[in-house]
Amino acid sequence: MDNKLKILVVDDESRMRKLVKDFLVKDGFDVIEAGDGQEALDAFFDDKEIALIILDVMMPKVDGWEVCKEIRQYSKVPIIMLTAKAEERDELMGFDLGVDEYISKPFSPKILVARVEAILRRTGSADNEDILEAGGIVIDKTAHQVTIDGEMIELSYKEFELLSYFLENKGIALSREKILNNVWNYDYFGDARTIDTHVKKLRGKMKDKGELIKTIWGMGYKFEV
Repeated sequence: MDNKLKILVVDDESRMRKLVKDFLVKDGFDVIEAGDGQEALDAFFDDKEIALIILDVMMPKVDGWEVCKEIRQYSKVPIIMLTAKAEERDELMGFDLGVDEYISKPFSPKILVARVEAILRRTGSADNEDILEAGGIVIDKTAHQVTIDGEMIELSYKEFELLSYFLENKGIALSREKILNNVWNYDYFGDARTIDTHVKKLRGKMKDKGELIKTIWGMGYKFEV
């Protein structure tokens, strides 16, 4: 059957690639491998059907950040970064570049596969409501586009998901945990500060409409028109 989703796995350690590949293949995915950043870029621009990229940060020649930067100029394909150093600075840099997910080594391949599935489920599923509207904001889920007062704004995949979730729950106070579990779609073993980073960037892109996302101290956020 040819409707398997393709995943590009980029890591300079072949052992690591094989481990990840075996788990993904067992789970029904097609896997393309790349051993360095340049190979990754070639593979990505060669194949229009790559649904997700798993990208190691530390690589010779062209590192993961460079690959991410380059791809983000052309595509919003979900990117999961594998990082050996769980440094906050790196993580924040990654979110600036539009990384969707972070997994630090060593990790359990099962968790990696679960996260891959969660991300693909969210990008692949046009939810029951394809158009969301509130306060001059229009989200077209099928086309993956957001306009504010008729003007299109560029959002990363995660920012798009976050804004959609806010509009779907307008007027409801949402805890950070709830947002993590719904937007990141699994029990996130991370830090709620991830959300604050995303909300801050989202508000910035929304300009004065950013004020519609209210902070509820000690709890989380509420989208209110």
